[in-house]
Amino acid sequence: MPDLSTRYLGLTLKNPIVPSSTPLTRDGDAALHLEDAGAAAIVLHSLFEEDIRNDERMIDRFLIHPERFGEASGHLPARHDYASRLDRYLRRIDYLKSRLGIPLIASLNGDSLSGWVELGRELEAAGADALELNAWHLPGDAEESGSSVEDRYLTLLSELRASVSLPIALKLSPFFSSLPHFVRQAEAAGAAGVSLFNRFFQPDIDLDTLSVIDRAQLSTSADGLLAMRWIAILRGQTTLTLAASGGVHSADDVLKMLLAGADVTHVASAILLNGPDHIARMLEALQTWLAEREYASIEQLKGSMSQRNHPDPAAYARSAYLNAIDSFTPPAGVRY
Repeated sequence: MPDLSTRYLGLTLKNPIVPSSTPLTRDGDAALHLEDAGAAAIVLHSLFEEDIRNDERMIDRFLIHPERFGEASGHLPARHDYASRLDRYLRRIDYLKSRLGIPLIASLNGDSLSGWVELGRELEAAGADALELNAWHLPGDAEESGSSVEDRYLTLLSELRASVSLPIALKLSPFFSSLPHFVRQAEAAGAAGVSLFNRFFQPDIDLDTLSVIDRAQLSTSADGLLAMRWIAILRGQTTLTLAASGGVHSADDVLKMLLAGADVTHVASAILLNGPDHIARMLEALQTWLAEREYASIEQLKGSMSQRNHPDPAAYARSAYLNAIDSFTPPAGVRY
């Protein structure tokens, strides 16, 4: 059978399918089920900066300064009895490391320097095998330049890199003016890999209540095309390991990402929709496709259709847009 192993963030993985940060990894049994189904590693649910700050404020208000509440302070929990989100996250790492036989990647979600260095050290001490830095800053100020946004990410990465020995993956949004240039800067700043792309939940408007609502919208396979294109362009321009994130729902999606140059594929919506056992079905289909075409390994396949290796590099460039427009055929019965 073809060898499905691959390398990601300096780790040797048994296959290229890695569940990304989802609510499933909050539950220890679900994480074990993911491993049983064939997951090669697991990215824990994200530790959000906002949650950490809220916990700190609550501890300060209720536990450090309980005298503010008079007699009611006697009903407050003792400080040593209160488990913050960070405490629970560290315990989750410790528990899963004692049960899982696959690498565990911790996920940090935030955009400020304050506290992230200390958090990185604690996650490393708890036993995480790697860190995914999910740095998201929404630049809504017209005075903030694109270069300052990039500097924010790179400074955060550099500070964290100087404080931990774990490999760090930087999970990126697609909203960079020159993604290859930024990836090269991230490599210089100490990243071990990049994950493309962060898929943000966007607010919606309820037309009945005229209110802004948060609504989770799961991905489809079509959502992965943007990541596939950029991975194909980046392959050969950086030594960083490349992860495809968003829109990976089937073995076909995995194969396309690998052909483009991805080292691993992250899955989230697919397992939320179909359960952990969907990974086993994807792996079986992946093995069958490779065996039928006489591929000996994932490494033989990886990057063979990247821009650098493709006989027509323009297939990933602007000319492909023109070809797509020219090839469009209206559906039957539709007149213009």
